[in-house]
Amino acid sequence: MKRIFICLSLILLLSGCASQSTSIPTLGEVVSCDSIGRSAQPNGQELPCLDGKSTIALNSLRGPLIVNVWGSWCASCKDELPIIRSFYVKAKSKVQILGIDVEEAKSSDGADFVVKNGMTWPNVIDPDGRTRGNFGMGVPVTWFIDSAGKVVHKKIGTIKSEVELRDLTSKYLHITVS
Repeated sequence: MKRIFICLSLILLLSGCASQSTSIPTLGEVVSCDSIGRSAQPNGQELPCLDGKSTIALNSLRGPLIVNVWGSWCASCKDELPIIRSFYVKAKSKVQILGIDVEEAKSSDGADFVVKNGMTWPNVIDPDGRTRGNFGMGVPVTWFIDSAGKVVHKKIGTIKSEVELRDLTSKYLHITVS
């Protein structure tokens, strides 16, 4: 009886530890954009937040910030999402992430994608392609923006690993994420 009790205790202990280590969300949430760093006097192109409650002027963004441009229809964007989700769990106290959803038929497509794919950071939507002048065409693209609002690096294409994303963050934003 004592052995059974010890075995059950170990199973409960181990299963408790396993659930704590898998804190990467499987379901996402359309969250407010209010937490994104911005200059005091925004001007220029404004994009609506996917939550429908606010807008963000692109030239007002301040970092440290990683801006990931994506579309729900983009296979490469889906490929890099597990990497970004895992990174964000570890980095959100040091660096912000903002998603920009482009070329959607309707904003609900982007919101559904956010929830289904475990995205828990703020996202805006570009409903009419006005960011093409800033971000160019094609996705995914990931921008690194410093505290002054300067774009310090532009990664074109898919982020291939969490190590790559950590290295880019360290190199261009001078932030170490472990």
